[in-house]
Amino acid sequence: MRILLDTHCWLWMLSEPELLKAESRRILASADTDLFLSAASAWEIAIKFSIGRLRLPGDPADLVPAWLAQSRTSALPVEHHHALRVATLPPHHRDPFDRMLVSQAQLERLPIMTSDRQFASYDVELLPA
Repeated sequence: MRILLDTHCWLWMLSEPELLKAESRRILASADTDLFLSAASAWEIAIKFSIGRLRLPGDPADLVPAWLAQSRTSALPVEHHHALRVATLPPHHRDPFDRMLVSQAQLERLPIMTSDRQFASYDVELLPA
C-alpha cells in the first residue's frame, strides 16, 4: 500500500501516535506500506514553526529530513502539474496546503491519511487517521 500523509498525521505518527486510530498505526507500521510526505507539508511545517503555531524541538530544516529517514517516509516533490491541477479543484477546502495534497493524491493515485473531514468532498481515496 502507498499512502500520502496529511501533515498532522505524519507529525502525530512521530510524536503522538496515540492520537491515531489503532488501525492507522498498524498500517503505518507495516513494512508493506510506502509512506509519502509532500513538499507542501514541509512548507506548511516551516511556515507554522516560523510564526509560532508549531512547536518543534529544533529547526525544521534539520528535523524534517531526519524524521523522513527515521520514519521511512519518502519525500513527494511538488511538480508543476500538481500545482496547476489545483486550479481545477472545487473550492471545498480553502487551505492551500490541503488543496495541494488533494491534487497530488489524485495525480499520483495515492490515498490520503487524514482526520480532516473536508477532504471527503473531493474525488480522492481517504484513510481515516
